[in-house]
Amino acid sequence: MKITIDQDKCVASGQCVMAAEDVFDQRDEDGIAVLLTDSPSPELADDVHHAAAVCPALAITVED
Repeated sequence: MKITIDQDKCVASGQCVMAAEDVFDQRDEDGIAVLLTDSPSPELADDVHHAAAVCPALAITVED
C-alpha cells in the first residue's frame, strides 16, 4: 500500500487522524495532514481506506 496526501487540497479537518492515528498526523502550525508512514502495515489497511473516504477534501490517495 502506498499513501499520498495532496497538502494543497487538505483543509485540516483532522478526519484522517481520527480514522488512522498511526498513519496520519497534523502540522502544529496549520493543521495540514502529514504522513507518519507512507507504507503502513497491512493491519492498518482498513483504517487508511476509511481515512481516505472520510477526507472532506479528497486529499488522500491510496494505492494497494
